[in-house]
Order: sequence, then structure tokens, then C-alpha cells
Amino acid sequence: MGSYIEINDTLQLTQAQEFPKELEFEKHQNKPFKASDFKNKIFEFKNKPDLRIFHSPPVRVFFAQNIDGKWIYWGLVHILELHWDCVKKTTSGKFKIIHIFKPDEMKNAFDLIDRRKNKNFFSR
Repeated sequence: MGSYIEINDTLQLTQAQEFPKELEFEKHQNKPFKASDFKNKIFEFKNKPDLRIFHSPPVRVFFAQNIDGKWIYWGLVHILELHWDCVKKTTSGKFKIIHIFKPDEMKNAFDLIDRRKNKNFFSR
């Protein structure tokens, strides 16, 4: 017998998993967001498949949006809480944004962080 827990350095969320509605790429291109815009805001995510562990503050976790299987790296977050549903095998939690990439940095971040061409939102 054993258990399976995945260790992640990236919090990657879909809209269904509660990716923040405030972060819209088109708006960000026109007037870039800053982490200070969300200084006192705590975000929640829900029902990520599998049981997952993330680095704890003060260590950062990369933050990515998943749109139809393609990823946009938005910046860095601190994971504040984790909750596991061991029956459904899902992870939920809370996080705060500590850094948001500028639009041009977002386009370069994927190649620096991930490099899986089939997941890059900007190479569609």
C-alpha cells in the first residue's frame, strides 16, 4: 500500500479551479497590473486534481493560467493554506500574489520556466 502526493513549484489554474477573474490578459496588456494592486487580497483555488504540496512562504511558487491546455505564466505567489480531499483526491487552498510579470516578461517567462512548446499560450 502507498500514497501518491505530487510536489509542485507552480500553481496552475483554470477558470473552473478559480483562476482570479481580476487578472485579464487583455487588460494587463493595456495597463499592466502590479502585485501592489492585490496587496491585501487573498485568493482561493478549488478542486485541483490530485493531492499536491507546494513550497511555503517565504519561498515563491510560479503562478500560471491554463486556457484550454495552454499556459500563461503570470508571476509569483505565496501559498497560504492547503486543503486536501483524500476521497476525491483534490487540493484546494489560498494564496497571495507577490509579483506579476509585465506583459513582455509573460511572453518570455514560458521559455525560461517551462519550455514545453505544446503548453505555451503564446505559440498557438
